[in-house]
Parts: sequence; structure tokens; C-alpha cells
Amino acid sequence: MRAPTRTPSLPHHGHLWLMQYVPGIAFATLIGLGAWGLQHLAVWLIGQAVLDALVLALLLGMLWRNLIGVGMPYRPGITFTGKHVLEGAVVLLGASIDLPALLKAGPTLLLAIVVVVTVGISASILIGRGLRLPAQVAILIAVGSSICGNSAMAAMAPVINATAEDLASAMAWTAVLGLLVVLGLPLLIPVLGLSFYQYGVLAGMTIYAVPQVLAATVPVSTISGQIGTLVKLVRVLLLGPVIVVFSLTHRAAGSMHHLAFGRLVPWFIVGFVGLAAMRSIGILPPMLAEALREVSRWLTVTAMAALGLEVQLQAVRRVGVTVAATVVFSLLVLVLLSTVLIRGFGIG
Repeated sequence: MRAPTRTPSLPHHGHLWLMQYVPGIAFATLIGLGAWGLQHLAVWLIGQAVLDALVLALLLGMLWRNLIGVGMPYRPGITFTGKHVLEGAVVLLGASIDLPALLKAGPTLLLAIVVVVTVGISASILIGRGLRLPAQVAILIAVGSSICGNSAMAAMAPVINATAEDLASAMAWTAVLGLLVVLGLPLLIPVLGLSFYQYGVLAGMTIYAVPQVLAATVPVSTISGQIGTLVKLVRVLLLGPVIVVFSLTHRAAGSMHHLAFGRLVPWFIVGFVGLAAMRSIGILPPMLAEALREVSRWLTVTAMAALGLEVQLQAVRRVGVTVAATVVFSLLVLVLLSTVLIRGFGIG
């Protein structure tokens, strides 16, 4: 008698997902909880927090990665947390945004953002070429500095036919310099006499990535965090038009074919704007909006820890002085230009 054929059991995708990602997610969460604990300890000891939990989580993650190291089983979950959990946090942050109040500067603010991105890209390319950087590297640094850091560089690379080495060179300083900006930019508030609204605009116009904007603004004030995030996301939206322009000027055959709509307009921007619109027209109750804001903050702290765990300080040693100088000078141009526009246009 023929034995019945047994169908091989397929692995459960949910179980595999848990095995792959949960260790890293849990590890980043523990570091985030440690950051919260240190913040509350400082409040208990001296009456105020020296550093916010967002910044502490980033620093703790960096220290752990560079002093102790991170094992391979944890890395997929850490990468997932630093990207997707953070994107979810940005979406939920939209629930606390009152668009009419933030957009009180009207079209002037939008014009200032467009000017910063346009002039910033042009100036950065000129700086890079003046320092004799290859054209592709200069363009990658310019777009990354003026729009949204590594994401903009990754999207631009195929358009201008940049090599992997070009991309690695341009990205190497982003994490380290971004951390220095997060820690140092708030010091400009008293120096420049900025209001919290104006500081949020400055941070949104100059800082590379959304998480860095959150880390530099949320500890300062709620309004700084809200307007900073909004301005930053408008900068990100300009990635699409910029890529189209460079695609046409470089005539990279088929380059636009590889750029999906989701890379030009990330899903979390759509979600952020959607929740902000619901909050602004009263569909989202204030109590629920406040709860979502708190969840967003917790998720952001965890994501900050994950981002810190991915920063390799050794990368700085592999970066040429010319690349580093271009990145630094490009940032200085953005800060100076943004300050002039905030004052000149009377923003805030």
C-alpha cells in the first residue's frame, strides 16, 4: 500500500519576521528606555534635563556601536527601527500639527524654502567643483545637504550615473556632521535672537534628515518641533522636481524609469499631511491627537537609538579632506542663507 504523500511544511512568515527583526527592535527599545531613564534621573537630581531623551538615545546608540559593537543578529531589526519605525513616528506627529497656525507666514515661507534649496544646491556644487571634487560627488553632496541627506543622494545617484564609491564618499560625513548640528544648532537661538518659531524654520531649512530635525527641535519647544518638521518635509517634497531637472540636464537614458513615485514622495509625508489636515479641520479629536503625539515621541526616541547604533565613527577617517570641507561649507551656506531669509522676509 502506497504511503500518503506529506506536503512539506512551509515556514511561517510571521515567525521568520519575528526571528529576524525582534532582537534588534528590542535592543533599540532598551537603549531608548535607558535614555528616558537618564533624562528623568537628571530632572530628579538637578531639577532639569541637560539633554533630551531623543539626543541621549542617539548618543547612547553611537557609544554602544563604537565602543562595544553590535552583533549581526541585531542589525536587521535596528535598521528596520531606524527607518520604518521612524517613518511611522513622523506620520503620527502630523496629528499634533495645526496647519493654519504654522502656515501663518503664508507663501513667503514656501518661497524661502524653495530659495534655500535652489541656492543651496547651486552654491554647494560650486564649492565642490572649486575644491576639485568630481562632478558626481559634488552633485550628491549638494542635493544631500540641501534636501534630505542620504535619501536624496541615493535617489540622485542613478540619475547622474554616480558610482558606489561616489555615493559612499558623499554619505560618509552625513551622520557625524548631522549629530554635531543637532547638538550645536540650538546654541544659535540666543546668538541670533530667534523665536522658537524662527528656530524651527531654521532647523527645518538646514538640517539633513527628518530624525535630526526632530532631535534638534523637539527638546527646544513644541512649536519648534512642529514647524521644523513641516519645513523639512516641504524640502523633501522638492526632491522630485530636482531629480527631474538633473535627469533632463544629464540626459541619463532611462534614469527616470527606475524612480518610483514612492521615492519622490515618500509615504510618510502623505500620512503626515493627511493627519495634519484631519487635525486642522477638526476630524481628529484633540485628546486622540495628544495621545498620538506621545506615541510618536516614544517611537522617535527608539528610532534615535537605532540610528545611533548604525553610526560608525571610523567612516570619518576614510573621508578625504576635500569632501569634508565641501560638506561643512555647504552647511554653513544653508545656515547663513536661511538666517538672512528669515530676517529679510520677516518670517515668524
